[in-house]
Amino acid sequence: MKATETNFLQFLKGPKQFVIPIYQRTYSWTRKQCAQLWTDIERLSSDENLSAHFLGSIVYVEKGLYHVTSVPQLLVIDGQQRLTTLSLILSAFAEVLDEKSKTCESITAKKVRNYFLFNAEEEDDTQYKLLLTQKDRETFINLLEKKELDEDYSKRIIENQKFFKDKITKSEYTLDDIYQALNKLTVVDIALDRDKDNPQLIFESLNSTGLDLSQADLIRNYFLMGITPKDQERLYNDYWYKLEKKFDQFEESSYFDRFIRDYLTLKTGAIPKIGFVYESFKSYVNENLNQTTEDIIFDVFTYGNYYVNLNFKDKDPELDQASSRIVFSAKRIRSNLVNKILCSL
Repeated sequence: MKATETNFLQFLKGPKQFVIPIYQRTYSWTRKQCAQLWTDIERLSSDENLSAHFLGSIVYVEKGLYHVTSVPQLLVIDGQQRLTTLSLILSAFAEVLDEKSKTCESITAKKVRNYFLFNAEEEDDTQYKLLLTQKDRETFINLLEKKELDEDYSKRIIENQKFFKDKITKSEYTLDDIYQALNKLTVVDIALDRDKDNPQLIFESLNSTGLDLSQADLIRNYFLMGITPKDQERLYNDYWYKLEKKFDQFEESSYFDRFIRDYLTLKTGAIPKIGFVYESFKSYVNENLNQTTEDIIFDVFTYGNYYVNLNFKDKDPELDQASSRIVFSAKRIRSNLVNKILCSL
C-alpha cells in the first residue's frame, strides 16, 4: 500500500481512469453536502493565507484487476462520492467558461476537460477519467458529452452539477479565484496492490463506524469485492441488484437491513443486534464454507423475494388470502388461550 497526500488537480492529471465497481452504491451526495463543499471553496477563494484544504482519502486498487491498456484503470474502493462531486464541479466550471459569462486567465475550458475530465488521446470508454456505476455512468457521460439525457437519468448527478454551475456563475469571486481555490484541495492518495494488500480489510477499517454504509451495503461489498469483475457483474445483475430494486419500494431504507437480520435469525436461530448484522453475516458465511458465494447470494435473493412479497401482499391476491388466513388463525389461537386462562382463574 502506498499513501501520499497530494494536490487533487494534480492527482487527476495524466492518463488514468478511475472505475467505480458495479457493487458500489450509486452517487448519493445531497444538496447539503454540496453546499458545505462550496462554502469551503469560497473560503479558500477569499483567504490567500489558506494554502490547502483536506478532503479525505481516495483508495483504489493499482494492479491486478484489468488487462493492460494505454490508460491505467484504477478500481475505486473508497472515496467515490468525493471524486464524483469534484468532477461535477470541474464539469460545471468548464461549462461556465464555455458560456464566457466570466473570463479566466488561469485555464481554458478545453484544458479543464483534457486535464481533469477526459484522457484526451483516447477514443473508447478509456477517454473518461471517471467511469461511474450503474445508471450514474451513462448520465455522467451524457453530461460530459452534452447529449440528451435518458428518462431514467440519475437526478443527483444532474441536480448537483447544476447547483455548482449556478454557484460559480453567481459567485462574487472571479473564475481565477475559484480555480486557485480548487488548486488548494488535497486528498490522501492510497494505492493498493491486489497481490499484497487485502482491499476488503482496508475497506472495512475505513467504514468501521457504519455511518456511511448500511449493513446491507457492507454485506454486498463483502460478497463482491473479492471476486473477478466478470463474476461481480453477473452476480450483482442477476441477484443483488434485482433485490435492491424490490426493496426500493419501501419508504424506509432500513428494510433491507431488517430483512438480512431476519434472514440470519431464520438461518442461525439467534437474533443479531441491528448494528452488528454485517459481523453476524460474516460469521454465518465462515460457518458454511461448503456453500459458494453464488449459493449464498441466491439463497438471500430467494428469501428476499419472499420477504418483499409478504410486505406487499396486496399485489398478489393469493398471497393476500393466505396471509389473511394465517392472521385469522393466529387470532383464534390467541383468543382460545385467553379464554382458557380466564376459565382457570
